[in-house]
Amino acid sequence: MLVAIGADHAGFALKQHILKVLTEAGHEYHDFGTYDDQSVDYPDYGRAVARAVASGQFDRGIAICSTGIGISIVCNKVRGIRAALCCNSFMARRTREHNDANVLCLGAGIVGPDLAADIVHTFLNTEFSGAERHRRRIDKIEGAF
Repeated sequence: MLVAIGADHAGFALKQHILKVLTEAGHEYHDFGTYDDQSVDYPDYGRAVARAVASGQFDRGIAICSTGIGISIVCNKVRGIRAALCCNSFMARRTREHNDANVLCLGAGIVGPDLAADIVHTFLNTEFSGAERHRRRIDKIEGAF
């Protein structure tokens, strides 16, 4: 799986941990930054990840800020993106099965490295259920705006 990943300064350390997790799991990725913990604006990194996924160049995305809230708002502004802020593996599984989410958002101040790794594995390894009711709801989301 080809993953686009990005984070602001608050998510930098967690992103570095997740890069190792991705490598160990055999996933390819492109790191859209930031590349250190100096203060930056999260919209720049969320937008880069979301646009990369929406373009079809990447299978999924991971975007990280301090709470995950701001970066998830940014990602969801990009047409074709269904970004989900997940704080546990149950949420990651359900958003893939039910919403066919294509960007995972994480809050570095909310989840620790071990939990984040579990959430990432779940998100990347869970398929969309394909159930008619879920397809219908996604169609409504995509067409509503």
